[in-house]
Amino acid sequence: MRSLWTAATGMAAQQTNMDIIANNLANANTTGYKRSRGNFEDLMYQNILPAGSDTANNTKIPSGIQLGMGTKTASVDKIFAQGNFTQTDNNLDLAIEGKGFFKILRGSQEVYTRAGSFKVDQDGYVVDAQGNHLQPEITVPKTAVTVHLEPGGTFTAMDSNGKVLTSINMKLYDFPNPAGLVALGQNNFMPSPASGDVTEQAPGVDSTGTILQGFLESSNINVVEEMVNMILSQRAYEANSKIIKSADEMLREANSIKS
Repeated sequence: MRSLWTAATGMAAQQTNMDIIANNLANANTTGYKRSRGNFEDLMYQNILPAGSDTANNTKIPSGIQLGMGTKTASVDKIFAQGNFTQTDNNLDLAIEGKGFFKILRGSQEVYTRAGSFKVDQDGYVVDAQGNHLQPEITVPKTAVTVHLEPGGTFTAMDSNGKVLTSINMKLYDFPNPAGLVALGQNNFMPSPASGDVTEQAPGVDSTGTILQGFLESSNINVVEEMVNMILSQRAYEANSKIIKSADEMLREANSIKS
């Protein structure tokens, strides 16, 4: 009975969808997190009677008989829609308004992130929460009292007299297909053949976003939307489980028939 296996694929797909929704909700307060969305597609069909087949009366069948074999997960996309901004008044909290990523050097590997919660380490370097250096490297002298970042990316550190101690132009990085980036955890992404080659650009140039100082980009999760999706996924899972139960009862009835 095909319905047993077809419904089983539906339950597996809804379980995957529930896993995706659970991860989204778990990261509702993660800075710079981008929600994931599952995409599903139908499986192959069994052609019992092909459309357009000839009949005994020299006519053609307008629509044949095709029985679907279920569904499967086609992809899980990252949706890089802009999240809301939270004002922190911390001079090293940076948010990207528009397209682009910060580049981080994690060991010898270059990774990219939208999470702009930066700090200064013991050597004066601007680093992320794991101590990885922001690229290009920025050093804040110990005598610096204030740091200022213009939306166009010019980062300056000044002493108490207003003297500029260091100045550097920050860069943002973008990809033709951000959805093709590989999520590494810790708010980091790495390029893949699907994402395309990285491009470096000054903030505010062409289609690149600008940088806001004293703000953080919140997760782009809509909790209400995720809860609705969770309910829909649960109901679809329940409906598929009832199909399996009904098919089992039909088989039991068939087996109980006596001559």
